[in-house]
Amino acid sequence: MKIRLLTIVLFSLVLSGSGDPEAGKDKSYSCSACHGADGNSLMGLWPSLAGQNAAYLEKQLALIKSGEREIPEMIGSLDSYNEQDLKDLAAYFSVNQNTIGEAKKDLVEKGFSLYYAGSLEKGIPACSACHSPKGQGNSQAAYPLLSGQKPEYIAKTLKDYRSGDRDYSEASKIMVSIAYKLDDKEIEALASFIHGLH
Repeated sequence: MKIRLLTIVLFSLVLSGSGDPEAGKDKSYSCSACHGADGNSLMGLWPSLAGQNAAYLEKQLALIKSGEREIPEMIGSLDSYNEQDLKDLAAYFSVNQNTIGEAKKDLVEKGFSLYYAGSLEKGIPACSACHSPKGQGNSQAAYPLLSGQKPEYIAKTLKDYRSGDRDYSEASKIMVSIAYKLDDKEIEALASFIHGLH
């Protein structure tokens, strides 16, 4: 068991730059009220962090800390964390297992089609092109894992992109250019499908 844990820790250090999952665990307690002790969100509107790629998490934590990404509920919550703390937090959550939900049966077909094929008619690219066929994201590009995220969070995020409220980086501009083409029913179907995607 100790060898397995050591292997996981060393592997995650390589993936996350120089983050230490064990140190991150000790620093994660302030996150647990919204994101859960292991990073699996307790409420639908908060993102699950468990299993999220460390590069994406580290980047988002830095943007939130600097104020470039505004999340009113998180204002001041990262003020006492330095760059290494953020790396450690990202490393900790990235090695945890994310929980997968279940898609609503009546939304699977539409969600499946949008996720894997997009919409040629509306000029919407397939989500799987950037976020991978199983929703694991792309750690090299720092594109997030989507698999298992709560439908409420995905729906809110897509609507925030669609309205332009979530536009703070080059990557977010890509999502803004896609989400403005999605209607509410398409967003609902995608959010449900992603919740059960694995």
